Amino acid sequence: MRTAEIPVKKKLNDISFEDTQVAFSYKTDADLWKSYVLFASINRNWLVSSGTKLIRFALKSGLPIDTLLKTTLFKQFCGGEDVEDCEKTIQILSRYHVGTILDYSVEGEKTQAAFDETEKETIATLYKAGKNPVNIPFSVFKTTGLAQYSLLEKMSASLTNDAIKLSEKEKKEVERLKERINNICKVAFEQNVRIFIDAEETWVQDAIDAIAYEMMEKYNQEKVIVYNTYQLYTTTAFGKLQNATYMGKEKGFKIGAKIVRGAYMEKESARARRLGYADPIQPSKSTTDKAFNEALVFCIENKETIDFCAGTHNEQSCLYLISLMEKYNIAREDKGVWFAQLFGMSDHISFNLAKTGYNVAKYVPYGPLKSVMPYLFRRAAENTSVAGQSSRELNLITKEVARRRRGKGRL
Repeated sequence: MRTAEIPVKKKLNDISFEDTQVAFSYKTDADLWKSYVLFASINRNWLVSSGTKLIRFALKSGLPIDTLLKTTLFKQFCGGEDVEDCEKTIQILSRYHVGTILDYSVEGEKTQAAFDETEKETIATLYKAGKNPVNIPFSVFKTTGLAQYSLLEKMSASLTNDAIKLSEKEKKEVERLKERINNICKVAFEQNVRIFIDAEETWVQDAIDAIAYEMMEKYNQEKVIVYNTYQLYTTTAFGKLQNATYMGKEKGFKIGAKIVRGAYMEKESARARRLGYADPIQPSKSTTDKAFNEALVFCIENKETIDFCAGTHNEQSCLYLISLMEKYNIAREDKGVWFAQLFGMSDHISFNLAKTGYNVAKYVPYGPLKSVMPYLFRRAAENTSVAGQSSRELNLITKEVARRRRGKGRL
């Protein structure tokens, strides 16, 4: 297998990521200006740090800041407080041929009642998607939303260390977790809706992988319903993708793969240093990019077995996948290949790809305001920590503001 270099450009054939008129066509002038103010704020690291602390304090103290949050961070990155609230966002995206990935983003719950609620809510997104598969091509869940984090950690450890044994109570909790996930995947199969199982930290990922492959073997016999996620900034992810594919071919099921760079890099490296084991993270961005490219090539070359989604905000990765699709004569509308980005970010990628006929979907998180704040804090932090992320978003919005002003004399 040969891996080509990513083309260093922002345009390939009829695809241009510089067209801000297309990128922000779904935003009114008022919405665009709010996005400008938000990203101008996020672009200041000190403001994100101090603002996050102030918001946490205000929420804990019961200060009335809900309206402010709903019209700023929440509106930029979330679809609503419940699945029906997301309908307006779903319809707006669909006008521009961008699909919605409904993502119930409540985090940090620890009770069985909360886990049951997450299962119920995820299944609700599948029924909604089943009624509107064109506009809602995927749903998604995090396994840590369905079981105790500590249980997944111990389960993962027991898979590689025979000395670690689960108690009878823990074994029952594992069975309840598998039951919840099977219930979700069964409804996904019945509704013919694809379901992403999100990746998480490496020390819980082995348990997630094991369950994901059980679900694939059960539900991916004829078509791809269940997708596992591969974080290519980890040194083992590409090997895991290869092994899963070989296993699928041997056992007769298809692989669903969401290919991402990853979201836990700093936490992973810090834990490895603290506990004295080898850092599971790639040594550099270039090696991560190389692994990501290799995964894309592998998926394309094994397309008879793999349906995949490139979840990336990297322009060059998108161009590279486009070039691979052209090289291997894969149609833009082929439902086995998708691009995905987070709602509220990288609209210049999503909307320009969709306009030219590629399959694109946006992750649209939703949930009660206070419950999704951890997600929103991560989005704000990510935009300051990822090199150039907030600056890129701000520059693109600034360009579109200037374009609209030239056309109208005002914004």
